[in-house]
Amino acid sequence: MADLKRLWLDLGDLGVFVRPAGAHDRWQDHGLGLLRTILKQNGVETDLFSTRSLRSWNELNKRVEGYDVLAMNVRSYTYPFAYQAAKIFKKVNPHGLVVTGGMHATVAPDEMETVAEFDRICQGPGENIIVDLLKDPRAFPRVITGVGSKSMADWPMMDRTMWPNPQLSDFPWPLEPECGWGPDPVATIITSRVCPWQCAFCNEASYIPNMGRKSVDQAIDELNFLDDQFGPLGSVVIHDSMFFQNPPWLKEWLEKYPRRAHRAWPYWAAGRTDTVRQWPDLLEALERETNWNIVSLGFESGSDRVLKILNKECTAEDNFFAIDLLNKIGDDLEARGRIPPKFWANIMLGIPGETREDAFDTIRMLKRMKRVLPSISYYAPYPGSALGYQLIAEGKSRMSKENYHRYPDDEKVKGIDYSFYKKLLQGKFDREVNNALPTFLREKSGVFEEALIKA
Repeated sequence: MADLKRLWLDLGDLGVFVRPAGAHDRWQDHGLGLLRTILKQNGVETDLFSTRSLRSWNELNKRVEGYDVLAMNVRSYTYPFAYQAAKIFKKVNPHGLVVTGGMHATVAPDEMETVAEFDRICQGPGENIIVDLLKDPRAFPRVITGVGSKSMADWPMMDRTMWPNPQLSDFPWPLEPECGWGPDPVATIITSRVCPWQCAFCNEASYIPNMGRKSVDQAIDELNFLDDQFGPLGSVVIHDSMFFQNPPWLKEWLEKYPRRAHRAWPYWAAGRTDTVRQWPDLLEALERETNWNIVSLGFESGSDRVLKILNKECTAEDNFFAIDLLNKIGDDLEARGRIPPKFWANIMLGIPGETREDAFDTIRMLKRMKRVLPSISYYAPYPGSALGYQLIAEGKSRMSKENYHRYPDDEKVKGIDYSFYKKLLQGKFDREVNNALPTFLREKSGVFEEALIKA
């Protein structure tokens, strides 16, 4: 069989690699990087292009011309791009094959199967099947069960030159640009995959089973390698959905990162407020000794009612504990002339069942944070999540293959009063918000409309 000509298409918003755009829209795809690294190591060649380098869909026709295989890693929020790209590819190459995988292929296979242009649909992890699949996709059935590794320790170190090169003056490829969390160039890494909690709004646990975490030594070795090869590094983003879990791993990180890393680069990483409350001394040690300067916490809501709707398994009191602790640590570090940590506060509004008073409680909680970068989104009913499936079944979701995108002001659920939320974020309900706050917090601005981000 003649060798196939294969194109891997990176998916994302058109134009963000050719004109000014938000840094988060420019994040590179670690799944793409890992799988292309594995393919390269096994002698399977793939060309690469990104929809983010397109100014319009009309430009894609020439980019895909002459290829036998189009491969795409499809997330729910990139599904519209995959859908459009597959149609163009098949029109230009009617005998070509479109091979898809990724989260959306796993959590919404029925939806994927309705699209005739998706010739192969791989569900689940792909690292131990991708070589055979792209060598000869015709040898596989249309719907394929992926094969993954038991541990991230089994993965090769990702070759970041396998990522698309935007060729922009402000993009330090193959590292990444700063996004307000720390100086560039930025090294984004993953040390753990899949959050073990079962929040009703999240579909991650539906995608792949839990797997072993990368060792502390592997993570530090990778950062040192990137610093040597492409640096000097400015800061680090640890893309784990849940970094602050597994105390033995964290204690080893606490011991080794300040000593073994070339430098204790400032980093962004995520946690939960209940684990912060469970291990406050560990969080404080990490703050004081490892330069964890942006602490991403999934507060979601300041209302216990809403947290229960979301099956968050955190309480409002957990949230307040984490806020007060980080405020205290920040005050002390600032008094000592050191840079205090900031919250990256993940907040969700427009949740089915949420009342106005619940939403006011959430804004009150935000005002309690001293050093905060708010990250507010409207709830989105993605397939694969318990609440998402429920709303889809009830016909209340406004999301589909044409608009599975993450634009901040999208109306994503039927029956939600989005005009109320827009006014809330504009500060037009400050009187109601402030009436339950102590005097010193009432002076803080209640305007958060600039903090509304993609869901």
